[in-house]
Amino acid sequence: MTSEAAAYLDKARELLTQAVAMLGIHLNEAAGRTAYLAAFHSAQAFIFECTGRALKSHQGVHTEFLRLTKDDRRLEPELRIFLSQSYHLKAIADYETGPDAKVSADRAAEAVAIATRLVARTTEIIASIGSNSVA
Repeated sequence: MTSEAAAYLDKARELLTQAVAMLGIHLNEAAGRTAYLAAFHSAQAFIFECTGRALKSHQGVHTEFLRLTKDDRRLEPELRIFLSQSYHLKAIADYETGPDAKVSADRAAEAVAIATRLVARTTEIIASIGSNSVA
């Protein structure tokens, strides 16, 4: 695994720890946003490991992650599309106001759980990429 991918994954795991803490004190919007960001950094790690490129924009990371995982059976569909679907959680926390700009405790907990699975799975896939290139 490259040091760049490892750094992205470290950040993803750090964000997951924060998201769990936020759930514990009922900061649902913040937990949802942070779960999205953990997934985002995990996708950046995957992209860097596969292409050697560091993408920064949300749209660029979403598009490239979907392209790279299109036919990858190691990543279940729910995990593959989580990044794009969970961007809405970030948008609620960052931009939206009013009574509809809320993330329920259940939705936040679900996002943290899926992000946790995505980070774990991309970590496994990246490790296998590295071990396959050595052989």
